Amino acid sequence: MKLSHITYPLPLASVLVLSSTLVHAQGPMEEMIVTAQKREQSLQDVPVAITAFNADALKDQGISDITELQKSSPNTTLQTSRGTNSTITAYIRGVGQADPLWGFEPGVGLYVDDVYYARPQAGVLDVYDVDRIEVLRGPQGTLYGKNTIGGAIKYVTKRLTGEPEFSVNATVGSYNQRDIVLSGELPITEQLAVGGSIASLQRDGFGEFLLNGDDNYNKDIMAGRISVEFTASDALWFRFAADMTQDDSNAKGGHRLLPSVLVPTEAAPSDVYDTWADMDTDNEVESSGASFTVNWDVNDALAFKSITAYREGETTTNIDFDNTSFSSLHVPAIYEDDQFTQEFQLNYDSDKFHLVSGIYYYEGTASGAFDVLLGAFDNPDLLADGSNVVGNFNAVTAGDVDTTSLAVYAHATYDFNEKVSATLGARYTKDDKDASVYKALLYVDGTSSWLGGTDLLTLGVNTDYSNDDSWSEFSPRVSVDYRFTDEVMAYASFSHGFKSGGFDMRGDAAANPETVNGYDPETVDTFEVGVKTELFDNRLRLNAALFHTDYDDLQVTVQSATPDGTNFVSAVLNAGKAEVQGAELELMADLGAGFGLQAAFGYTDADFTEVITQTADGPVDVSDDWEFEFTPELSGFIALNYNMSLASSGDLNWILSASHKSETRIFPQVESLVDEDAYTLVDASVVWRDGSDHWSVGLHGKNLTDKEYRVGGYNFYGLGLENSVVGYYGNPRTVALSVNYNF
Repeated sequence: MKLSHITYPLPLASVLVLSSTLVHAQGPMEEMIVTAQKREQSLQDVPVAITAFNADALKDQGISDITELQKSSPNTTLQTSRGTNSTITAYIRGVGQADPLWGFEPGVGLYVDDVYYARPQAGVLDVYDVDRIEVLRGPQGTLYGKNTIGGAIKYVTKRLTGEPEFSVNATVGSYNQRDIVLSGELPITEQLAVGGSIASLQRDGFGEFLLNGDDNYNKDIMAGRISVEFTASDALWFRFAADMTQDDSNAKGGHRLLPSVLVPTEAAPSDVYDTWADMDTDNEVESSGASFTVNWDVNDALAFKSITAYREGETTTNIDFDNTSFSSLHVPAIYEDDQFTQEFQLNYDSDKFHLVSGIYYYEGTASGAFDVLLGAFDNPDLLADGSNVVGNFNAVTAGDVDTTSLAVYAHATYDFNEKVSATLGARYTKDDKDASVYKALLYVDGTSSWLGGTDLLTLGVNTDYSNDDSWSEFSPRVSVDYRFTDEVMAYASFSHGFKSGGFDMRGDAAANPETVNGYDPETVDTFEVGVKTELFDNRLRLNAALFHTDYDDLQVTVQSATPDGTNFVSAVLNAGKAEVQGAELELMADLGAGFGLQAAFGYTDADFTEVITQTADGPVDVSDDWEFEFTPELSGFIALNYNMSLASSGDLNWILSASHKSETRIFPQVESLVDEDAYTLVDASVVWRDGSDHWSVGLHGKNLTDKEYRVGGYNFYGLGLENSVVGYYGNPRTVALSVNYNF
C-alpha cells in the first residue's frame, strides 16, 4: 500500500464512518476508515475512543455546524460561547476552555485538514464541503501536541476527484433561514485540478432587541474555500488550500435571571431570546488562512509529508452585561490573532512496524482589548484647572502574548503477531511566551483609545507589565492491543498531556501582585481500557471504554467584583488537583428489514480533590465546594432509522433521535442561577435520494419539543451597582428543508 494514502485524507467514497453506516444499514456493516493516528486505519483497530461522521451522515441528520456533534459523541460538550455567535466552547471528559479571552489556551484541539486552530474565535465551524469529522476523546498529546489533553476534533474537507463536478445545496427554514452552498471542481490537466465552495448562511433572529428592534440570535455568515491539487507522479502530490469566513451576525443580548436594580420597571422578557440590552449590536468576526501540503512516497515503505500554514483572525464585538436600557456595564472588545505553523512528517510502514514521526513548529500572536463602561458621569474638580470631565467611567484591559513552540514526536506500533500489538509514543515540546498586560481606570469619550475612542482622564493604572516565561514537557503514550478474534479487540493505554501555561490578560496587579508571574501548565495522566467489537456477522458494532484521569495544576479563572462595585478582578489559578473517571459506550445495529439503531452513553465522575485559595486566615482547601464546568455527569443519545427503497425512484431514509445531558455547572467555584438543569432534545429527519445520485431532498426538525435550555451565562452580583446574572440559550424548535443537486 502506498504511504501517500496514509498521510492525507481519503476520498469520500472510501470513508465509511459511524453514523452513515447506521443510516444506510442493509446487511453487514462495512469497514470504517479513520486517520486518528495520522495514518489510515480501520476504526475498530485504533486504540482510541473515537466518534466519526462522514458527509452523508452529516447531511442525513441535517447537521449545520460542529456544535451538534455533541449530541452523539459521549462525554463531549461543543457549544457556542456565551454572548457570541461563532466562538466555540469545547469540553471532552471534563477538560476544555470556558474563557475565550486572547492568550488563554484550549484543552480540546481543533484541526482543519491537520492545521491547528489555536483560538476559539470562529471555531463554530459550519458544515459544508466536508469529507468527515472525527471526535477523538482522551489526551492526544503525542501526535497532536499541547492543548489536546481533553481530546481533539478533526475536520477534514473533501479531496478533489479529478473529474468535473458542480453541486448546489439550498436550504430554507424557520426564522427565515436561507442558506445556499455552491461547490465544484474543474480539472485543468490530467495532473492539475482546481476546486472550491462558497456558502451564504443567513437566518433572522430567534428573538429581538426590544429597545431598537434588531435581531437577536440571528446568523449572517459568508464563507468560502478553494483548493488546487497537483499530482506530479504516483509518488508526489501537492495541495494548496485557502479559506475565509466573514461573520456579521449581531452581537447577542442575554436574558436576565434576576430583576434589575437600576431599571426595576424592565421585567425579564417572557421570551428568553428577547433582551432589553441597549448596546450597539454591531459584531464582526473575520477568519482566514492558507496551507500548502506536500506528500512524497519515497518508496513503498517510507513517506514524507510537509504542512505549511498561516492563519489570522479579527473580532470586533459588544457585550451588555446588565442587559437593560441603562447605559452601564457595556463591554466593547476587539481580538486579533495570527499564527504560522510548519510540520514535517517522516512515516514508515511495513507488515509489522508502523511509524509516524515529525517536527512541529508554531509561532503566533494573540492580542486584544476591552472596556468595561459603567455609564456617563459629570465630575467637576477632577482636573487641576477645575474644569469638568463628562464621560464614561471605564476600566480598560489590553494586552498581547507572543508564543513560540517547537516539538518533536514519534509514534510507533509493532505487531508481534496477529493478536498482539504494542504502541509507544513520545513528544517533547518547548514553549516560549512573551506577554504584555495593561489595566487602568479611565474617564473616556465613548470608548478608550485602545478601541478607537478618546481617553479624557487616567484615574489609576492597576496593571502595566511585560514578562516572559518558558515551559518544556515530555508527553508519552503507551498502549497494548489484544485481538481475541477477528471481531473483538481490547486495548489498554496510558497517555500524558499538558496544556500550556501563560499570563492572565485580565490580571489586576494592584489586587493580585502575583499575576505578573503568570500561571503554569496543567497536566493529565490518563489510563484507559477499551473494547471494540463487531458481532453477528458485523450486524452489531459495540465499542466501549473506561478511563481514569489524574489532573494536576488545573488552570481555573476566578472573577469577582471589587468591594466598591466599580470593576471586576480576575485571577487564573493553578487551582490544585482533580480526578476524572468515567465510561463510554457506542452501539450501532442493523435490525433488519431496513431498520437501524444507534446509541451512545457517557458517564463522567469529575471531582476536585484539592483547591487551595488564600484567605485572611491563611490557605484554605475549598475543593468540596467546586465542581467541574460544562461537564454533565451523564450524556446519552439514541436514534432509530428506517431506510425505505423506492425502487427506480431512489430511497427514503427516516431518522428519529433523542439526546440527553444531565445538570451542568457553568462556573466551577459557585452554584448559580445560570447552571443548567438536565434536558433532552428530540430531532427528526427524512431524506430522499434519487437513484442517479443527482438529487436529494431533506426535511429536518430540531428540538421538536421546543425545549428551553441554557448553554452559558454570566454571574456577577454587585458589579456596577447591578446584579448581573444573565443566561444564553440553545436553539429553539426549527424546521428546515434542504434541496441538493449534483451536476
